Amino acid sequence: MAWALKLPLADEVIESGLVQDFDASLSGIGQELGAGAYSMSDVLALPIFKQEESSLPPDNENEILPFQYVLCAATSPAVKLHDETLTYLNQGQSYEIRMLDNRKLGELPEINGKLVKSIFRVVFHDRRLQYTEHQQLEGWRWNRPGDRILDIDIPMSVGIIDPRANPTQLNTVEFLWDPTKRTSVFIQVHCISTEFTMRKHGGEKGVPFRVQIDTFKENENGEYTEHLHSASCQIKVFKPKGADRKQKTDREKMEKRTPHEKEKYQPSYETTILTECSPWPEITYVNNSPSPGFNSSHSSFSLGEGNGSPNHQPEPPPPVSDNLLPTTTPQEAQQWLHRNRFSTFTRLFTNFSGADLLKLTRDDVIQICGPADGIRLFNALKGRMVRPRLTIYVCQESVQLREQQQQQQQPPQQKQEDGDSNGTFFVYHAIYLEELTAVELTEKIAQLFSISPHQISQIYKQGPTGIHVLISDEMIQNFQEEACFILDTMKETSDSYHVILK
Repeated sequence: MAWALKLPLADEVIESGLVQDFDASLSGIGQELGAGAYSMSDVLALPIFKQEESSLPPDNENEILPFQYVLCAATSPAVKLHDETLTYLNQGQSYEIRMLDNRKLGELPEINGKLVKSIFRVVFHDRRLQYTEHQQLEGWRWNRPGDRILDIDIPMSVGIIDPRANPTQLNTVEFLWDPTKRTSVFIQVHCISTEFTMRKHGGEKGVPFRVQIDTFKENENGEYTEHLHSASCQIKVFKPKGADRKQKTDREKMEKRTPHEKEKYQPSYETTILTECSPWPEITYVNNSPSPGFNSSHSSFSLGEGNGSPNHQPEPPPPVSDNLLPTTTPQEAQQWLHRNRFSTFTRLFTNFSGADLLKLTRDDVIQICGPADGIRLFNALKGRMVRPRLTIYVCQESVQLREQQQQQQQPPQQKQEDGDSNGTFFVYHAIYLEELTAVELTEKIAQLFSISPHQISQIYKQGPTGIHVLISDEMIQNFQEEACFILDTMKETSDSYHVILK
């Protein structure tokens, strides 16, 4: 059942600088109208706060939003009246977020009977951490290998369809849902606020995060790229049961205050209403290709019994070049900065075209962006590629190749009579390895032939006297640079194979 919630009128909106250290235009989150957390009976009477530099049109103040997201966790009572609400969460605990259809009759009829996509993100709230977000997340990944920042508790969730979690985006999850049906998603945040503090001597305050939800509808091509609504709220994450203790401490502090002092603070509400904000930068969600390892469909390709012709092997898709060109317009340059994780500097380079950016020297970029991001941006502008740790070349064995190998074993006089043995042309493919593992090699070979990695049971290397040696990580680490291999295959079942490197 959808709950229709009425927003306050324009004269009820209170101008306020909500967040002391939050510059949304640099974070990519967008300018916030603020956040609140209300029980259903208090919604109509509650003012909505916004930042002074809202990028949303003034007309939105009187507009009833199409969707509403309710985080089922209490807000802190130790927040002043005109400040943004703050909600405490326990690390790893499942928290419900209710996805509510708030449309008026006849509003957005194009999504009736159709699904919409929502993307959840946990991002930094403080400007200091926004500048170094990529480095902070990479450091967290290094310290917590195999863990994610944000997860969906699928068994507890209701009404979500095709949930996805991209392994390369630890702080993002997404799913489809039907606005006309009951939908509740349970999320788990696995990082804690104190993991990102500058000094860790014990007792330090944790940094706040933001939970942001962006919802999109399908376009004419069936891609979920048309923005419908975005909202976010401020949270802090504690170790298990730490949020309950912090909530209790705040409540006890408020009870000790005088009635006059209490009037300056918001009450604690049972739930947190995520409030409207600008969408995440468009370029981050334009790509709607399947997340790696999640429901990706592959065209079938039979490796055969070692008699496939290399001339008919399907080519892997060519790598997409994303180099900045001198002819790039300022708008395209902004999109390029977003694609290459320089969202925090888009405001600084608002009017820069591709030619303007390419004219910057290394010292110029470092002076503008700082040493770490400056060097990264300079390398990206110059299109410098990182050399892979290992390069090997592979070719699928064919009848032609077998005939050539047999001819090489013939007497020299007979080979001259055959004449065309040296004129055979064979195609090799380069495989670039970074992790030097058997799993990575399996994925690269599967990608080369457009099949699923699961269809490759084992990979062997042909050893002395024709023995088959199982490929291991250690063996790959001892491969010679630019080694050449012939790929032969043995069918194990109807849709699985053994691959042999000769």
